[in-house]
Amino acid sequence: MRKSIVATAAALSVVATGLVVTGVLVTARPSAAALSDVPADCRVSTAAYRSDGQRLTYVYSAGKTSTNAYANDNLGWVPTAHQQIGGSGDDTTFRSTEYAARAGHDRLFKVSRVGELVDGTWRIKSMSASHIGVGYAGARILATASPYLYHVAGTSLYRSTESYVNGVFTLSRPVKLAGSGWDGVKTLVYERSGGTGTAAVDVLIGTKANGELKEWRINRATPTRISSKVLRASGWAGFTSLSTGYCDAHPNGRPLLAITATGKASVYFDALKTDGVGTDIKGGSLGSLGWTAKAYGQ
Repeated sequence: MRKSIVATAAALSVVATGLVVTGVLVTARPSAAALSDVPADCRVSTAAYRSDGQRLTYVYSAGKTSTNAYANDNLGWVPTAHQQIGGSGDDTTFRSTEYAARAGHDRLFKVSRVGELVDGTWRIKSMSASHIGVGYAGARILATASPYLYHVAGTSLYRSTESYVNGVFTLSRPVKLAGSGWDGVKTLVYERSGGTGTAAVDVLIGTKANGELKEWRINRATPTRISSKVLRASGWAGFTSLSTGYCDAHPNGRPLLAITATGKASVYFDALKTDGVGTDIKGGSLGSLGWTAKAYGQ
């Protein structure tokens, strides 16, 4: 599954009250607290929205953190849940397609963005938000495992299916997979799929209010068959955003970026992402980065 694509951009300035968005902001700083545990070839990022609707991207890459913001990249509202589903681009343009849930709306939104580099500055050339699918009222987490989209609302976990109907991309009405216990899940992201036939599963990871870092395996053919395993029993309760990324020279591992609502972040490295074991997850806090916009998972 493709993770979030963040285009290369030029640095701007920061003011005390927040970002000055005239193209893109990059605030790079070393994160020595975690450098010894997280390989320098690792990169992980996530989308975030400020209270005024401005989209940001929080990035950890090569041992440094940055915040990117593009001009004209304002949705006008803050999604209750968000997930990127596709992206492409080159040195001068990019396209991004995302799902976004909105408070008070039963329909999900598909957000399409086109960015371009003009005179050394990245800006959004066009953006649209159109309705797609119904049954997403109260959605607070979205996790895509194409062709499936999982979401959490209230105490329940749901799954819908992507398809083309008469050439139009659509989402089926969500089906409830589990009706209790999911109100304690604070973050949830798709990690990978495995197995074949009736044994094929989607593997998701997330954090819970009780402090656990947990892995769930959802059977694709019979999605009400859900098994889980605790990777870490404590220490993860404070995070409201969790994302996974890639390490070029460590393809069997994964970086994890976890963010709190108060703007603190931590980064970790899982040396073998498929072993279902959390004892090899190393890393730690990057401190307070001012990442207080509502961050999601990727």
